[in-house]
Amino acid sequence: MATKAKQVVDKMFEVFAQQNIDAIVNSFSDDAVLIHHGTQIMPSAKFVGKAGARMFFEYNINALDVVYFNTNEFIEAGDDKLFVLGNEHFISKENGSEMKNRWIQIYTVTNGLISKMEEFASSADPKEYGGNAGGL
Repeated sequence: MATKAKQVVDKMFEVFAQQNIDAIVNSFSDDAVLIHHGTQIMPSAKFVGKAGARMFFEYNINALDVVYFNTNEFIEAGDDKLFVLGNEHFISKENGSEMKNRWIQIYTVTNGLISKMEEFASSADPKEYGGNAGGL
């Protein structure tokens, strides 16, 4: 059986896929903190509370067309923490630019609501990495 954190985050991903902003926001606690650590394309940002969650997801839904948003692996760490590895491809509705990211999101769930979401992402193309490791 999935942990409480996985159940809550799975539901949030479900309503995100439906682009239901109110239901997404209701997945977060009143004092939630959302931190996006930025990519080579998107700046770092911090959002606080339900208003911050609304701002974060309204931007994602209203400014971007989703080509794909994949949740590839879930790592449950106790009943209240979940690590999600994924990748995404968005197209800006404003100028048609594309954003492809690989990411890990870390969720903390408190009293049945997401109290913290932290995302570490990269839009760098692994084929262009320097050094002797080559591409992934």
